[in-house]
Amino acid sequence: MQNSRREFIKKSAITTAGVYMGANAFSAKSYKNIIGSNDRVKVGVVGFSDRHRNSHAPAFMNHYKELNFDIVAVSDLWNKRREEGVSFWKDKLQHDIIACRNNEEMYDKKLVDAVFISTSDFQHALHAIEAVNAGCDAYCEKPFAETMEDNRAALKTIKASNKIVQIGSQRRSGANYIAAADFIQSGKFGPIKMVELTWNVNQPGRWRRPALVAQLREQDTDWKRFLMNRPADSYDPRKYLEYRLFWPYSSGLPGQWMSHQIDTVHWFSGLKHPRSAVANGGIYMWKDGRKNWDTITAVFDYGPEDDPSSGFQVSFQARMDNGDENPSEIYYSNGGELNLITNKVSPHGGLTKHFADEMNMQPNLLPEVNLAQTEKVVASANTGGDKLTDNHVRNWMECVISRKQPHAPVEAGYSHSIANIMTTAASHTGLKATFDEATQEVMVGGKAFKY
Repeated sequence: MQNSRREFIKKSAITTAGVYMGANAFSAKSYKNIIGSNDRVKVGVVGFSDRHRNSHAPAFMNHYKELNFDIVAVSDLWNKRREEGVSFWKDKLQHDIIACRNNEEMYDKKLVDAVFISTSDFQHALHAIEAVNAGCDAYCEKPFAETMEDNRAALKTIKASNKIVQIGSQRRSGANYIAAADFIQSGKFGPIKMVELTWNVNQPGRWRRPALVAQLREQDTDWKRFLMNRPADSYDPRKYLEYRLFWPYSSGLPGQWMSHQIDTVHWFSGLKHPRSAVANGGIYMWKDGRKNWDTITAVFDYGPEDDPSSGFQVSFQARMDNGDENPSEIYYSNGGELNLITNKVSPHGGLTKHFADEMNMQPNLLPEVNLAQTEKVVASANTGGDKLTDNHVRNWMECVISRKQPHAPVEAGYSHSIANIMTTAASHTGLKATFDEATQEVMVGGKAFKY
């Protein structure tokens, strides 16, 4: 497994080196003349997924004319989705779209300046490496990485470039989340003492694609290329299309949902990762052949590494057998709570005068504050109309032009991936997971977590 991953990353760097300078020089010239000219930013689609069709595309359509962007190519391994992507964008933009069988074909033709990446979870970091090595900016969906080797390789490649990479953590472009970050970072909230994150659904079909699975034939895609640096495995259309249910193609609940919510913890607190993580759960409801749990509770310890006496706890709970899909994020301090369901700061649960007097202390109660309002989080990729994603895609497009860092730079993806991988390590081993700063490895039982 380790040799497979290393070999893929090495080959990726070598095979793209020949096009990197040419593509990068072209893009640099294009960017130099973008403002006040007719030069357009040419964008490619890496993976014509539901997420791209229903969230990226509406956001792009809202802003592409004003910001002078265009979609010119679609890369997808499956001929069905490739043809659907070409037809979709041709209809939207009223011009021809170039179909590419894979990313190498698209990059070799020097077609694009930037790409949307919305492929399988385990591919995101690897596809970001390919994009940056080809001289492209990227909007890269989360989870950013599912292994530390991929995570480190992508961070190193992107940081060594001058490319604009926006991680798809769209809460960072929400007015209420920005207001929450400002309130906590101003010191008005007081030290964070607890964070409760929940995300529950009751959807038997969530992440299942039975009708689509029946349509996929091995000869119509490229199974070996799909696997990238994962171990050799026999062709399985469920793993290809329902990858969120199967490790090592996805961590499931942590990668899909927790990655969004744990990112706010890193953003608000300024901490880069947990000090430790434990997890429990199982497949309690959906006995459909999946390998990833349908129910999980993960608990994290956060705080400065050099001061174990200070810090706070974070819990993440998710279940797929009962729930109405209203993600909950509540931050607690000694003075009250910051609730991102109601978008309010309140003294609820704070230290009242009655209990403070018992210990000859001063009461500690937060004021009532309304956070900036924004549209409700749209949790499903199939709904469209997601204001947070609309803001986030526009921010990326603006940064491609200005060359400023976007709201969710690569460091944000690197950090949420550490938390995700710690959760995977804890859940797969039953042990407490920690993080080694020196080696940048997730550790369990005194050893770096590998699978």
